[in-house]
Amino acid sequence: MSTILERPAEQTLPRHSPVLQPAHRLFPVGLCVLALAGIAVLASRPAGTGMLFTGASVVLIAVVELTRRLRGQLAMAQALELQRRDLVSQGRTTAEELEVATRMMRARAQTMTSVIDAVTEQSIIGTDRDGLIRVWNPGAERMLGLPRADVVRARSITDFHAPEELDARADPESDGHAAARFAALVQVARDQGSDVRDWTYLTADGRRLTVAVAITLRTDDDGEQAGWNFVGTDMTEARAAERLKDQFVSLISHELRTPLSSILGYLELVMDDEEQPLTADQRQYLGTVERNAQRLLRLVGDLLFTAQVDAGRFTLQPADVDLVAVVRAAEDTARVTADARGVSVRVAAPDGELVVRGDALRLGQACDNLVSNAVKFTPAGGSVTLRLRDGWQDDAGTVTELPRAGTRRVALVSVSDTGMGIPTGEQGKLFTSFFRASTARRHAVPGVGLGLTITKAITTAHGGSLDVVSAEGAGTTFTITLPAG
Repeated sequence: MSTILERPAEQTLPRHSPVLQPAHRLFPVGLCVLALAGIAVLASRPAGTGMLFTGASVVLIAVVELTRRLRGQLAMAQALELQRRDLVSQGRTTAEELEVATRMMRARAQTMTSVIDAVTEQSIIGTDRDGLIRVWNPGAERMLGLPRADVVRARSITDFHAPEELDARADPESDGHAAARFAALVQVARDQGSDVRDWTYLTADGRRLTVAVAITLRTDDDGEQAGWNFVGTDMTEARAAERLKDQFVSLISHELRTPLSSILGYLELVMDDEEQPLTADQRQYLGTVERNAQRLLRLVGDLLFTAQVDAGRFTLQPADVDLVAVVRAAEDTARVTADARGVSVRVAAPDGELVVRGDALRLGQACDNLVSNAVKFTPAGGSVTLRLRDGWQDDAGTVTELPRAGTRRVALVSVSDTGMGIPTGEQGKLFTSFFRASTARRHAVPGVGLGLTITKAITTAHGGSLDVVSAEGAGTTFTITLPAG
């Protein structure tokens, strides 16, 4: 027995044994062997008490150690079982969360598809990064005349664009290559993030449509580029109407302005003829003709000016302009009409000069428009006030009387009246051509709705702004803010 206890572990197995177990696995085996050896000693009934005590001690030690190890292994097994249950529970939870996320993704995709499919007046076309169409909504089917099945994954977005437009923007050496045309189509959107402009779409039946197309980059959930979105609105009829409007304005320019100028010229000759003086009635009648001819001439001028603004041909003749003189001239111009309507006109302006850089004629026109409107929309007994002051404006548009860091000097011309006011819901449309507020129509105030459009264009061209504060029945204040030197 002592020989067995003292023999090294590696000698308990044959030197060439094919199975060499790790020490932590051989130790319990060694304990079992010791226990069996002890039992063998006890079974042999040795004569000496020493051998009997030694055998019993060996058996007891082996049993205690094996019991301890078994308990440890049992505890480890129980811990592993708890871990297994936790892992199973976590796996189930993860599976449930994954299923919920999958359902949400499917619901979101279905919602997006439903929204896209619900749009029938605009074409929504989605492509991959190379222009191959992946999304084709009912609006695209309706606009371009092809069903989704014939287009998705089969056609490129450039197939529906006028090739000459794309070739004009593409690399001259590309020789009409499809990739070069697509690159030209998305170039601005690639550089700036989005692009909105008119393109010519080609329909299945050969028609050419003028379409306002918004091009945006489409990304995946990781923020990587996945393709492009093309949202188109058919502007064919609108652009045709704009061309007709331009033709109409041109017609007015040639067919009305010249004869009106001639009429006014001859009226002046007749009324100033000292050799054949007019009677009082004749002078009154001809005065009415002159006023109406002047009104028509101003209307023609407004139409032509509006056309110039829309066409981008509006230019200024910049010079130093004293706004005090401009405001007082506007008061003088409106004085006769205001007195006839029983409306008082007051001016609050500095005693000296307030000079800005601009076009004196156009700035005078802007002030005249505001004062004329104020007088027209103010009933008898009301008042119109012109105020001119300087101030300091920050980047947020806030104006203060004293300079502060980050502010710039500005001049403010405000025209206030005590008239009928403008409904809040209509104030956003005031600067649209030919728009007239409901209060103007209800009270039959004359006008065609171009004065504010022109005033806004003049103010913007000078780098300024035009703001309005109004309440129905409580009057209106328009304020022109201009950069001051």
